[in-house]
Amino acid sequence: MASSKDAVILDVAGHEVRVSSPEKPYFADKGIRKIDVVEYFVAVGEGILFALRDRPTTLERWPGGVFEGARLSTRMDNTGDAFYQKRVPKNAPEWVPTAHITFPSGRTADEIAPDSVAVVAWCANLGTLTFHPWPVGKADVESPNQIRIDLDPQPGTDFSDAVWVAPHVRELLHEFGMEGWPKTSGGRGVHIYVPIQPRWTFTDVRRAVIAFGRELERRLPDRVTMSWWKEERGEKIFIDYNQMARDRTIASAYSIRPKPHAPVSAPVDWDELPDVTPFDFDVLTMPDRFRAVGDKHAGLADHAFGIEPLLELAERQAKDDGMGDLPYPPDYPKMPGEPMRVQPSRAKRSSAEDDAG
Repeated sequence: MASSKDAVILDVAGHEVRVSSPEKPYFADKGIRKIDVVEYFVAVGEGILFALRDRPTTLERWPGGVFEGARLSTRMDNTGDAFYQKRVPKNAPEWVPTAHITFPSGRTADEIAPDSVAVVAWCANLGTLTFHPWPVGKADVESPNQIRIDLDPQPGTDFSDAVWVAPHVRELLHEFGMEGWPKTSGGRGVHIYVPIQPRWTFTDVRRAVIAFGRELERRLPDRVTMSWWKEERGEKIFIDYNQMARDRTIASAYSIRPKPHAPVSAPVDWDELPDVTPFDFDVLTMPDRFRAVGDKHAGLADHAFGIEPLLELAERQAKDDGMGDLPYPPDYPKMPGEPMRVQPSRAKRSSAEDDAG
């Protein structure tokens, strides 16, 4: 490692990665500097590379670190301290590979598709804390090869509620001949990954997840909801089916979340899940865990399940119960067969106003 007052040069996977301003505080409350963040990703390199390898990946960049009042830019307000980067930066070295993807709008972009730990470290130097990989490989960006089940706690619920639901997800997966690999989200939720054969479109896979979520909701109506509208969810765990829509992503395993205690998204065994908390895994503790237990998601590489049983379930739900599609995110173009994208309370008010008129 070569260093100077203003930069450190790391040799990572045969590439020189320059880390500028290495002493910059990134998580001041934990004493974590920029160089510590880069070295964290190198320490868990085998794991995060497995999560990202050859996948088009959106970068969530926090170049000023995480500090009180720091916020993420949005589509409506781009004045935040952090931002999402979907297109490869113009100054990327020639050894940083990309994948060509198409957004729901029809626009296209070349996104970074990491193929080495050096690429991950280079992105970390840009302030990337959270990596958001697509559920596809660059060889076929139209066909997802993973289902990602997002157990999202709603107000009045927390991580323990998501953990309570998780084994029921696994049990149902088993009924369809599938297996899932859990991880903490790094926040309040739980993510479950299911490797699938890359034979279906985003629309097909999203439909399969909707069918799965509806069946789970039928079995656990007091604990699980599939309602897209927050006002209808109640104190339940939301199965965020739109995470399987095109250009929607989940924070990868080993990503750092922008919270003061520097938590990370941690792969865990099923028998560990009931006993962990999101505070167990952070930038300081994860390297030792990784050295001790390795990558708990490595088993994903050994399987590729078919989703035909879930698509058949979707057909039965449509035929027997009249269950069609569910709303897409608001920035999507109107999709075929999609129901009206109107908040239920607003629809009721509009109907009442029409009746009164």
